[in-house]
Amino acid sequence: MRGLLAFAALFVAVLGKETFEGHQVLRITAKDEAQLALIKDLEDMIHFELDFWRGVSDVASPVDVRVPFHSLQSVKVYLETKAIEYTIMIEDLQALLEKEQEEMEAAARAGGARSTDSFDYANYHTVDEIYDFQDMLVRENPNLVSKIVIGQSYEGRNLSVLKFSTGGTNRPGLWIDTGIHSREWVTQASGTWFAKKIVTTHRSDRTLKCILNKMDIFLLIMANPDGFAYTQTSQPKYRMWRKTRKPNPGSSCVGVDPNRNWDAGFGGPGASNDPCSQIYHGPRANSESEVKSIVDFVRSHGNLKSFVSIHSYSQMLLYPYGYIRTPANDQAELHSLAKKAITALASLYGTRYRYGSIINTIYQASGGTIDWTYNQGIKYSYTFELRDTGDYGFLLPANQIIPTAEETWLALMVIMKHAYKNAY
Repeated sequence: MRGLLAFAALFVAVLGKETFEGHQVLRITAKDEAQLALIKDLEDMIHFELDFWRGVSDVASPVDVRVPFHSLQSVKVYLETKAIEYTIMIEDLQALLEKEQEEMEAAARAGGARSTDSFDYANYHTVDEIYDFQDMLVRENPNLVSKIVIGQSYEGRNLSVLKFSTGGTNRPGLWIDTGIHSREWVTQASGTWFAKKIVTTHRSDRTLKCILNKMDIFLLIMANPDGFAYTQTSQPKYRMWRKTRKPNPGSSCVGVDPNRNWDAGFGGPGASNDPCSQIYHGPRANSESEVKSIVDFVRSHGNLKSFVSIHSYSQMLLYPYGYIRTPANDQAELHSLAKKAITALASLYGTRYRYGSIINTIYQASGGTIDWTYNQGIKYSYTFELRDTGDYGFLLPANQIIPTAEETWLALMVIMKHAYKNAY
């Protein structure tokens, strides 16, 4: 009932609020470095209010950008006068948002889950529904699952880590987090599916059973709960929120990019010192409680063997580094393991992933999660960018949640198995 009331309020509020009516997502392709620089200039034209879904990297990689209706003609004229090619990736953003909202409202009307068996893994859920799911999973599986609150978000929400363990102390650990960027809803949805998958197969899956006989798995489903909650509030423009929700002193703009806030090349290229930017790095490394809580957990545990942070979209599997071009010491092994992981992923539905170091595969990014974890000695540090490659972007239809989670799980098992074999 709580979820139904929330979505009823959302529906009423939307009727008189700003929407994404007329917004389009453009895919822009540069033919040379000169055009790439011109596209980069668009990032500094703040009056256009552009939202870069896939940022500027290299000539081989397209740039996806959401353009508000009031800027649409000007941006298209700019691109056309510079002879820069573009296509319309999403013609009607509002239509996708309304469809997503209708599906969530229908799921809410069906009533809340009474157990994790009846939880609807094929739909998107609210923050409260995911918290309830986690509590149910712990209650139903007390000998396998426990909940560790590693800190609180700026707005006071718990950062709850699910620990999957068959017993023992000081065991090596494997970490997975989802939802660090709040608008990437397929990641949090996949996280709930992963949690249930571990519970239902930890005895029947020989590899998973071996792993849990000697190692613990830690899963943080909502790494940025404030931002996630904000994407579900009354104005649909909030659905595209990426950052945390802590106010920035001296600025009317709120939030920090939690994947630019780590102490690994902090404040360098690929991050912004503008509080209004989607990739604002914050006033200092670990300034965000959401990041600092994970940092403190990693340091206190001291024996994590893999660290996987799951994002969307673009279908990539990335390893360090993002902030420097110097190859990671273990690059050959990381590259080989990534290839095995995406091969396993593709075996289910044929979904194709690119793989490689962050800086060579996507773009330069400073202050990122897995660069920091790798520098802490966690060799098998990876970032996933889940489905898709641009048809829907951050608005992946709910009917793709389970297929996305299923194929990603195959890749995760390859990484976790390798970490297990090399942990002792």
